[in-house]
Parts: sequence; C-alpha cells; structure tokens
Amino acid sequence: MKRKSIACLLFAGVLAFADRPASSQPPRGPWVVSPQVNPDHTVVFRYLAPTAREVLLNGQFDDKPQAMTRDSIGIWSVTVGPIKPDIYPYNFIVDGISVMDPANTEYFPNERFKASLVDVPSNTPLMHSLQDVPHGTVTYEYYPSAAGTTGCLVIYTPPGYEHHSKKYPVFYLISGTTDTEETWFKVGRANLILDNLIAQGKAKPMIIVMPYGNIEARIAAQTGKPKPADPANREGEEAVNRARAFGQDLVNNVIPHVEKNYRVLANRSNRAIGGFSRGGGQTLRTAFDHLDRFAWLCCYSAYLSGQEMERDYRFIYENPKRTNQQLKLLWVSVGSEDFLYQQTLDFLDFLEAKSLRHKRLITSGGHTWMNTKLFLTESAQLLFQ
Repeated sequence: MKRKSIACLLFAGVLAFADRPASSQPPRGPWVVSPQVNPDHTVVFRYLAPTAREVLLNGQFDDKPQAMTRDSIGIWSVTVGPIKPDIYPYNFIVDGISVMDPANTEYFPNERFKASLVDVPSNTPLMHSLQDVPHGTVTYEYYPSAAGTTGCLVIYTPPGYEHHSKKYPVFYLISGTTDTEETWFKVGRANLILDNLIAQGKAKPMIIVMPYGNIEARIAAQTGKPKPADPANREGEEAVNRARAFGQDLVNNVIPHVEKNYRVLANRSNRAIGGFSRGGGQTLRTAFDHLDRFAWLCCYSAYLSGQEMERDYRFIYENPKRTNQQLKLLWVSVGSEDFLYQQTLDFLDFLEAKSLRHKRLITSGGHTWMNTKLFLTESAQLLFQ
C-alpha cells in the first residue's frame, strides 16, 4: 500500500552560489504578487504579459470578465471588490486564451479548465477556514481498480486517529464532472470543515474517502487511449451506465480497500455516501442500487428524473415505509441560480409525492463550490447521529 501524507511543513534553506559568476544567472523578470487580498476584502490581481494585447480577469466572484490595465513594464492589473468572503476559482484570459495565475500556487484540480483559487477570509472565521483546533490527516491512497487500473483516493482521518484503536464511520464523498479526487480537499476543504465541526461538537468524528468519479477516463489514460467525451445527456443511457460503473468500482474495490486498511465501522449504519453534480447523480444511483451498503445519502446539486425513478427504482418508492426505515438520511440541496435547480426541485417534489422522508436545503447562488462547501457543512452535522 502506497501512501503520501499531506502535512504542513516549514522549509528553511540557503542557496549559496558565491563561486558562480553573476553572468551565469538567468535573467529575472519583475516580481509579481497575485492575488493580493486586502483587509477591506478588495483583491488586486496581476499578470505579467508584456506582449499581450488584452488581458481579462474571469472570476466566479463577478458576473462578467473584468478588463485589466497594463503598466509600463508589462504587468496587467485590476482591483475588484470588496468580495464576499469565500474561496473562488478564477483565471486570466490572455488574447482569448484562458490561463492560470502563474504567481499563485493555489489551483483548482480539474480535467479541463485550469483555474487558480483566491481565498478571501472573513473577519469571523468561516467553517472552511484553517482554525486553531485539532486537525485530522489527509492521505493520498492507491488501490487496485477497474480493468486492472490503479485508482487514487484522498482520505481524511479525524484528529486523534493515529493515537488510539477506535473505529470510525465512513463518508464516501464524490466530486463533480471533470473534477478529480483532489477537488473536495483542495477546493471543498472537506478536511478543514470536518476539523472545525468536530472541534465544535457539531459533527461526529468520521473518515472521509474522496474517490475519482471518472472511471472511463482513468482506464483510457492508463491503457494509452484518448479520454472519452463526457455524456451530453446526464439522464441518457451512457451517463447512467457510467454512473453504475463508478458504483461497482466503489462497492467492489474502494470500500473493501478502505475497510482492509483503515479502522472503520464496516456496516451500512456507519456508511454514508454523498456527492456534488455528477457525483450527486452517482450518489443516488449507487445508494439506491446498494441499499444494503448505505444508510446515509447526501445529494448536492443533482437529481434523478421521475422517468428514471419509475424505470429503475420503483422499489424505492412503492414501499416508502420500508425505504424510510432503511435510509437514516436522504439529503438534497441546490442553489436557486443553479442550472439544475428546476430538475432538482422536480426530484424533491417526486420524493414528497411518494412520501419518502428527506431533508432539503435551498440556497441562493449557482452550481458552484461556494455552495457545495455550505451543503457539506450543513449535512455533515446530521451524519451518524
């Protein structure tokens, strides 16, 4: 078993090149600081591009890209805000080409778009903020997966896990279309959210397992084939088949690996599944296909159509009393500006009409990781209670 733990390390180093002539050093460009988050929640973004004709800032904190201004040495800049405290993806558009911020080490893990992240802190720490509380550990874990491939998991263990023999419940948490297994960690800050909730006594200590949701892409990458396009119709046969392939990998490969290598309470009452967007659809299908494995279900910004429910999951609603006894939590949340808002409302109405007990949270905002962090914060407090 290969592991690589993520820890906060301080490196102090001195590079001595006294014997090397100055002429051998490569030329250095001007120092660029970006993003610069100010105390008043305004943010300065900068990008070095002396030969560019136009540079725009494109961020999820604004409705449209903002034009940047070039100075005499070729640094483009713009000041925006004040911005509501949160973590936001952004990128630059340089002469029509989207690029990350090269001055920023914080980035959004994704198969397609390449975005950087800006963290605008609140005067009162937010639930995803790094706070002075005991912290869990985040580990990168490799496991034998579908079609002979090697899969990667990001696994959070709660504070104190290493210091005793206690067993924990497990939350399998899936990210969205084109996201990776790192997205819930690096963008969703699931580890910090749980650290803070646990410290406040609002959530049970639990292990969180974050898998990669695109099995077909991984198989293609590891067998030298081109990455398949994502299904155009999230309700179509191909999307459903891919979701079920993910579910089979989770049940047959991920869960046995986790339960072999971690101290977990290996029963359905201590096993939860949740996900955002495509991961929410995978959550619903995997849980409904395997009610013997999961008792807690959290669906963020996703749904199943009435047609699919009637075709594949009649057993879920034909005996609502039985389903309500089996599911300790069926959580569905969505933002009112989400492009899946109406479909998710239709799904909630279906659950209501079929007398299926559920929790719902409707917020403002769209199909964003700003909303997703809120959904996790609220629903995690109900798990395993």
